[in-house]
Amino acid sequence: MLAPHPFGTEITVQQLLALFSDKSQWEDRYRQLIQLAKQLPPLPEELKQQQLELKGCENRVWLGHQFNEDGTLHFYGDSEGRIVKGILAILLTQIEGKTPQQVIEIELMALFDQLGIHQQLSTSRSQGLDSLVSAIRQTAESCL
Repeated sequence: MLAPHPFGTEITVQQLLALFSDKSQWEDRYRQLIQLAKQLPPLPEELKQQQLELKGCENRVWLGHQFNEDGTLHFYGDSEGRIVKGILAILLTQIEGKTPQQVIEIELMALFDQLGIHQQLSTSRSQGLDSLVSAIRQTAESCL
């Protein structure tokens, strides 16, 4: 059984904006990302399958989804890296419970700019974020 995560349901985009609004230093944003990562339940080992593992990320990252009967998507994932796991939590907040069409229409990178995170990421983490965004978009498109 997959443990539910709070992102996109209990934790909203507005709450993320509020959490990061007073974080002017990168170190504070970094700590906030780690706090978000701690709230994302780890994936069971049996779900850490090769087909769920994304390529192009510095740390190992898994991203899976379920297509719900009501036409919405449930995404889940995990990463060995705390920062990447925090980035994944922010992405999940934006896409959880949305229809494939809604997911495609979201400008996923915009929130990272608003939170002051995107410009602080290393090149490899930025490429990992790009890989995650691409995988999310491909998943949504395949469910249309």
